[in-house]
Amino acid sequence: MRILVLNPGSATLKFRLLELSGKEARVITSGLTDHLAGESTSQAAADVIGRCRDQNINAVGCRVVHGGERFAVPTLVTVEVRAAIRDLGRLAPLHNPVAADVLDGVEKALPGVPVVAVFDTSFHRTIPDRAALYALPLELSRGKGLRRYGAHGTSHQYVAGRLSAQTGKSKFITCHLGNGASVCAIRDGRSVDTSMGLTPLAGLVMGTRSGDIDPSLVLHLLRAEGMSVGEVDDLLNRRSGLLGVGGFADMRELAKAEAAGDDRAWLAIEMFVYRILHFIGAYAAALEGVDAIAFTGGIGEHSAEVRRRVVEALGWLGARLDGAANQTANPAETRISTADSAVQVWVIPTDEEGIIARATADLLSAS
Repeated sequence: MRILVLNPGSATLKFRLLELSGKEARVITSGLTDHLAGESTSQAAADVIGRCRDQNINAVGCRVVHGGERFAVPTLVTVEVRAAIRDLGRLAPLHNPVAADVLDGVEKALPGVPVVAVFDTSFHRTIPDRAALYALPLELSRGKGLRRYGAHGTSHQYVAGRLSAQTGKSKFITCHLGNGASVCAIRDGRSVDTSMGLTPLAGLVMGTRSGDIDPSLVLHLLRAEGMSVGEVDDLLNRRSGLLGVGGFADMRELAKAEAAGDDRAWLAIEMFVYRILHFIGAYAAALEGVDAIAFTGGIGEHSAEVRRRVVEALGWLGARLDGAANQTANPAETRISTADSAVQVWVIPTDEEGIIARATADLLSAS
């Protein structure tokens, strides 16, 4: 089976065409293209399909960030499913509308080819209520589906599987660090807590997203600053995070600015690292100990400096950094902790596309 995997982000569309045979997966072609919202997103999907059209595509698997209450498992895409994904843009405004545009493009370019949506939130449906629910009246939290959904589920799932294979152990903390970023506590292959919440805005400091804030700050912005709901949404999702503090959303640019003596860039990176440490500490307690920690995502895989700052601050947990391994880890799967480290620390390049392809094939085979 040849499956085209589409992985839409807020500004890019990654793709990979894989041929699956049993447990083997062969990459035929892959790439990344930039896009803008709306029609050009649909066109970007059509362009990708055009590049792969002569490769006999049997199915398409598409990453969708938010599945809400409705979508707990990979789902065959219909007109109604596309509409529901677009509607869930209220919970993932930077991502779900883009995914819906991509799916529109697929429908036009490959009519009749089965398409499967694989949801980032699915992996986190195992989080127990004590961690998933907000302390609201239950008729709101349970009745209206106001809970912690998380994101980056395909990435956390893949990395947890690799950690299990590499360590033979079961209690992991995985750090997916990129323009969007999240930390996940995993026991026996199941998500038990994660830093993102009802939406992908919660948790870590991100490229343009604020991460956790006091909820009353939103009320203050509305009441005292006279901002509209749309303006607050734009502020917290598109003008905050690393960009708002340090002037750059890209960690590479921040690192250059910090090296040149820019205090704002230094502060942004320090805040980014501190929030990661905050969640690692919380999840080490939730798991009652941790066997291994992994870094993945664009920053997690490529920023040796961010990894160094995090791991060196985890001496209290018994983590010991192998500096040489850390510097040469990119982009291979590498252990970057010393042999005597009480906690193993790894860099594991993620493979969301592989997870999506396998989920697509499994659903279509079962149906």
